[in-house]
Amino acid sequence: MSTATTSESTSSTHSFSSSGRSSAAGAVATRQTAGVTPGGPIEIPPPRGGAFAPLVSAVRDGWVVARRNVVNVRRTPGALVTGVAQPIIFVLILAFVFGGALGGDAYREFLIGGILAQTLTFNSSFTAVYLAKDLQSGLIDRFRALPMSRVGVILGRTTSDLVTSGISIVVIVACGLAIGWRVHTGVGQVLVTFVLLVLFAFATSWIGAAIALTARSVEVAQSLGLLWLFPVCFISGAFVSADTLPGVLRTIAEWNPVTAVATAVRQGFGNAPPAGFEVAGGWPAEHATLYAFVCCIAIIAVFAPVAVGQYRRISKR
Repeated sequence: MSTATTSESTSSTHSFSSSGRSSAAGAVATRQTAGVTPGGPIEIPPPRGGAFAPLVSAVRDGWVVARRNVVNVRRTPGALVTGVAQPIIFVLILAFVFGGALGGDAYREFLIGGILAQTLTFNSSFTAVYLAKDLQSGLIDRFRALPMSRVGVILGRTTSDLVTSGISIVVIVACGLAIGWRVHTGVGQVLVTFVLLVLFAFATSWIGAAIALTARSVEVAQSLGLLWLFPVCFISGAFVSADTLPGVLRTIAEWNPVTAVATAVRQGFGNAPPAGFEVAGGWPAEHATLYAFVCCIAIIAVFAPVAVGQYRRISKR
């Protein structure tokens, strides 16, 4: 009886020892597989995506924030009233109040390119106001407390505001068709023109983001967001020829990105100026589409780092 008990305890001891050794060996093997030597410091494996991990994180987080913003717009459609009503008012005023003195029916067709460029520039104020509202309400503070990409938070805001810009484009096109505007080019040129409009809307929204993160209050962001819009939109060739402006204003208008986008849109849709309308010359007018794309990329390259830098400064406070 005692012999049997002794043999059983011995075998259980051997099995426990072997299982313990195997568990220890497995732990060592696991640490070695993870690149950690036994007794050495624990190394955290690199994030998924390798060198592109920050970009992947920014896009992923930006998409989440953009979906949240779009849902808010869908629940509060009143926020779109300005984006819808403003282009209609400008089309009616400029087409029928001033259009008769500037070329009549031909000017109404020429007008739509300028209205599109102006409206998408004005829509940057939506980014400024609503991002400042998120800052003031404390939502951005909650985002900062989460392991989220700084770029992704702002990217989500600028991307979601493309919904407002897209609705504005549809409204302007519908108004243009109603007053006699038509497209006289092929499908390829039309698609390139709409891509340019979307890119321009995305670029100007980064200006609004930089303003919001600098102002950090809805009232100041609203004031600053509108302050620069009127000179940029009206010292341009959006509604008149840049050649009609005097001295320095003419040079500013010729190289103004709003002028480039308006001219590129007119060329893309085949909308010729009215008879007797002074047509601006120079390199920006002759290469309007190329210059417009370059301006969009330059705006993003300048204001995106400014907005992200402002967000980082806020995060350190």
